[in-house]
Amino acid sequence: MKSFLLLIGMLCWINPVKTDNVLSRFKIPAGYQRSTTTAGGFGTWLRALPLKPVGTPAKTYKGDIARTELYTAAIVDMSIGNQDLQQCADAVMRLRGEYLYQQKNYKAISFNFTSGFRCDFVHYANGYRYKNDNWVLKAKKDYSYPRFMRYMSLVFSYAGTLSLQKELKSVQNSSTLKTGDIFIRGGSPGHCFIVMDVIENAQHHKKFLLAQSFMPAQNIQILQYDSDPWFSMDKRSDILYGELISKNYLKRFE
Repeated sequence: MKSFLLLIGMLCWINPVKTDNVLSRFKIPAGYQRSTTTAGGFGTWLRALPLKPVGTPAKTYKGDIARTELYTAAIVDMSIGNQDLQQCADAVMRLRGEYLYQQKNYKAISFNFTSGFRCDFVHYANGYRYKNDNWVLKAKKDYSYPRFMRYMSLVFSYAGTLSLQKELKSVQNSSTLKTGDIFIRGGSPGHCFIVMDVIENAQHHKKFLLAQSFMPAQNIQILQYDSDPWFSMDKRSDILYGELISKNYLKRFE
C-alpha cells in the first residue's frame, strides 16, 4: 500500500506527455519557472538526458532492487556496468565525462585519483596506461567510446568523493545555484548529489532536482522525498545524506 501511495504521489508531478527527459517529465510548481542554462552547456545537456519509463525501479549493478528505491522519482537511461564501481562520486564523474566526450572536448576530460595523480583521457586514448602514479605507453591510439568507458572504469577504481571534492570549485554565493552543481562531502564513506534542474519564483527562491548513485553501485536516480522531486536548501529532507543539501557542501566544475 505504501509503495502504491508513493507512486500516486509521484504521478502528480509527472507531465501527461511523452516522458523522456527532465524537461518533459517533471511539472513545475505554480509560481516557478525554469532557470536559464547555457546553450550547449553541461546544465542543458543534463536536462536533456533520456530517462527510463515511468515506474522503472532503481537497481544495483547485480540487478537487485536498490535500497534507495523508496526515493526514486526517475531513472537516468545510462549503463551502470556489472561491477561495484559506479557509486556516488563516480556517477557525477560519469555524467561530466559523457558530456565532454559527446562535445569531443577530449582535453577537458580529466579527473584526479585519491592519490593526487591526474588521470586524463588524452593520455589513455593515446595508448598510455596507469602504473604506480605514472603513465606507461602500452597500446595503440584509440578515441572510441569503448576506450572512453574503459578510461572511466579506471577513474572509478581510483577516484572518489575525497578527490572529487578537492577538484571542484566552492560556490561562494548559494543564490547562484545552477543545474550541474554538486552537493558533496568527501569521506569514507562520503556522498554527493548532482543538480539536474533548477526552478525559481519571483522572490528568487530556488528549488531543484537531484540525482545520485549509491553504494553498492546502482542506476543514477533522480530523487524525491515525500513524493516531491523538488528540493530546496531551506527545507529539511530525510533522504539518506539529506544533510548535504546545504550551502556548506555546494560546489561545481570549473
